[in-house]
Amino acid sequence: MRNIRLRSSGLWAVLATLATLMVPATVVAAEPVKIGLILPMSGPFASTGKEIESAVRVYQKTHGDSVAGRKVEIILRDDGGTQPDVTKRLAQELVTKDHVQVIAGFGLTPLAMASAPIATQAKVPMVVMAAATSIIPTKSPYIVRTGFTLPQVTAPLADWAVAHKELKIRSVITMVTDYGPGIDAEKTFVSRFTAGGGKVVESLRAPLQNPDFAPFLQRIKDAKPDAVFIFVPSGVGTAVMKQFAERGLDKAGIRLIATGDLTDDNEMENIGAAAQGVVTSFHYSAAHDSPENKAYVAEMAKLGVRANFHSVGGYDGMHVIYEALKKTGGDSNGDKLLAAMKGLSWLSVRGPVTLDAETRDMIQTVYIRRVANVKGVWSNVEFDKVEKFKDPGVQ
Repeated sequence: MRNIRLRSSGLWAVLATLATLMVPATVVAAEPVKIGLILPMSGPFASTGKEIESAVRVYQKTHGDSVAGRKVEIILRDDGGTQPDVTKRLAQELVTKDHVQVIAGFGLTPLAMASAPIATQAKVPMVVMAAATSIIPTKSPYIVRTGFTLPQVTAPLADWAVAHKELKIRSVITMVTDYGPGIDAEKTFVSRFTAGGGKVVESLRAPLQNPDFAPFLQRIKDAKPDAVFIFVPSGVGTAVMKQFAERGLDKAGIRLIATGDLTDDNEMENIGAAAQGVVTSFHYSAAHDSPENKAYVAEMAKLGVRANFHSVGGYDGMHVIYEALKKTGGDSNGDKLLAAMKGLSWLSVRGPVTLDAETRDMIQTVYIRRVANVKGVWSNVEFDKVEKFKDPGVQ
């Protein structure tokens, strides 16, 4: 009888072991969810990388480094920000060698476009936090974007400029950086402004690498339009504003309107009074008046960083990943995560947002802002807005 009991106990132990082995690995092992974060931490666009990396750290500090029973591990890679082949190689290595479940970051459009096939082949969600050319999500069904698009923030400004008759902005010259987002901004502004009855006198494009804006600004001054519309990537605004003042365009009565990249919050201390009164349109300002944003700005400041629009793309990118993992119960299967991301709505530090289930782009408020000194801090102060605005695409 004793032997029978022993054998029974042994049998139960074997059965228990087999049952454990049959439980999905996600439950038993609870391995970390790995996020491959590819950013320009060096090179000309390093400020973008620093903003996003800091925002990711703030998100994990605020919300914890675990979700749905799984630890979230960030694997950071520096792509230098200028060579698409480098970014693509890093994405490939993160997927094949580091076995990440999500790739994220992507500072500039060419880098995101080059990496899109990796996401498709590996069936891994790709969270684009910064790059802003409209067509990016069409390059892979696994791409979601938590930042913005240039047509999305340009169209409301063109509509605003032509609608306000008291501004007397009837003729405009556009000046943009000659790459995807700049071309999107140019085409969108021209289309919307002329549709409203305005006239675009000329469209100028400056090179992305080592630009000198002085010749373009002199050409604008000589042409004497009512205003100039400008798009340049984040980090270049200080040089533009300095040369704008040096060439005397403001004294010549030429108004400057732009997307918010020009007056990037991270650059405002360097730009200073040269930008006073400049009107821009954007989806985020560090001066946005909400309890959520004030808390976020304060946490970013503890890291020595002034929150800007790229940081918010990173912060909300982490939110999308966390919320998707909650919905899947910690399952990091790429298709399940992607399905859980689509259609998410939440109150962001920028305001109410939705990740459009169809386009995988953000539906959000676009604000019209004016640069002003607020208690000794140069800020983009919101004074008008267009709510629930989708990317209109390039028309």
